[in-house]
Amino acid sequence: MNRLKNGDEVIIITGKDKGKRGSVSSVLDNGKVLVDGINLVKKHTKANPQTGTQGGILSKEMPIDASNVALVDPETNKAGKIGFKVEGGSKIRFFKSTGKAVDA
Repeated sequence: MNRLKNGDEVIIITGKDKGKRGSVSSVLDNGKVLVDGINLVKKHTKANPQTGTQGGILSKEMPIDASNVALVDPETNKAGKIGFKVEGGSKIRFFKSTGKAVDA
């Protein structure tokens, strides 16, 4: 079970976008996540008339390492560490600071 899931509200804790918040759009297998509106880069694309794509400079989201983001605790509105415990026969995520379940 991953510490982050699609749709989680996260805050960036290191890097050029430090302090910004966003929602996780996808979790990749290599330990990286895509966050909406975070880690934008400029990509130069060449026009291709056969496929109908237009050339130019596009802004694209790039993956950021999962260790550089932290889940936002909705009660305290701050970044929180995530732990795992088994409750009722299923594994759940919880905030270590408050002990509350993440998905509850």
